[in-house]
Amino acid sequence: MRIEQAQQLWQPHEGWLNTASYGLPPDPAWAALQEALAGWRTGNMGVTGEGWDEAQTRTRAAFARLVGVPERDVAIGSSASQLLAPVAAALPAGATVVVPEVEFTSNLFPWLAQEQRGVRVRTVPLAGLVEAIDADTDLVAFSLVQSADGTVAEYADIVAAARAHDALVTVDATQACGWLPFDAALADVVVVAAYKWLLAPRGTALAYYAPELRDRMRPEAAGWYAGADPLTSLYGPPLRLADSARRFDISPAWFSYIGAAPALELLLQVGVPAIHAHNMALANRFRTGLGLAPGDSAITTVEVPEAQSRLERAGLRAAVRAGRVRVSFHIYSTEDDVDRALTALTG
Repeated sequence: MRIEQAQQLWQPHEGWLNTASYGLPPDPAWAALQEALAGWRTGNMGVTGEGWDEAQTRTRAAFARLVGVPERDVAIGSSASQLLAPVAAALPAGATVVVPEVEFTSNLFPWLAQEQRGVRVRTVPLAGLVEAIDADTDLVAFSLVQSADGTVAEYADIVAAARAHDALVTVDATQACGWLPFDAALADVVVVAAYKWLLAPRGTALAYYAPELRDRMRPEAAGWYAGADPLTSLYGPPLRLADSARRFDISPAWFSYIGAAPALELLLQVGVPAIHAHNMALANRFRTGLGLAPGDSAITTVEVPEAQSRLERAGLRAAVRAGRVRVSFHIYSTEDDVDRALTALTG
């Protein structure tokens, strides 16, 4: 599906430049969610919500295809930090974790929470992350795209440095997945909160766990949904968990996954490379209009006096992060959105 065709499936108010805060649902996702809500209201979605449960299977499969990993290596949850928790808990006492110093806390607090049992967390500038990985590093954790300013990490270089020292690699791809092509299998763990660039409802998150790492992790939040067969895992022992990454699933927020499945499937139809080209063209049109050099991110921060109030007066919606206005462009963004923003900021 071409970008121009796909754009007809969104109904944004003009001037939405804030996908880095939350993405907007395409019509198929919105319609599926409304149908599910109606079914909930009247009790017409099966005795145990069978119609809703199918959505998580579709979401898992679509995510696996988007990031290039086997479906059995994908776990589902509700947030990035929740999916990182069993990874952090699996670190041995005395392990050292290296993290960028301005990292979003969903990929920082899980490691810091382990300090009381001897895990050490060392924060360094993102630009010096590769050089900071040394023989004492057990795990390096970073965002593929930084939330604060859109900086794209040197993924391959960081992985190479980590492998040279036998360190694990954990990536938060929340601000990348859906617009930036990347190979999740290079890392040991990739987590994504899906309500941003994957355009899903909040409450959906996915993780790639490499098989070798899963053997070192304990599914401490295991419930019926982590069972080898969830519908026969409702009561009583023995422990009978899935032999795939599903053993780390938590019971899905049904409505969130109802909206997630059509959204991720639509992104697959359009293709991440095409979305990347579209988003980058808009972001660099914006940067050029401000006299900035072209960049490599769909997220741009703006240091213009009164930038936020200027955008607001023009009916444009962005966010403020780390003291600067942050704008972000996605599949439903247009050149008109860019030009309106430039007029507001330079006029």
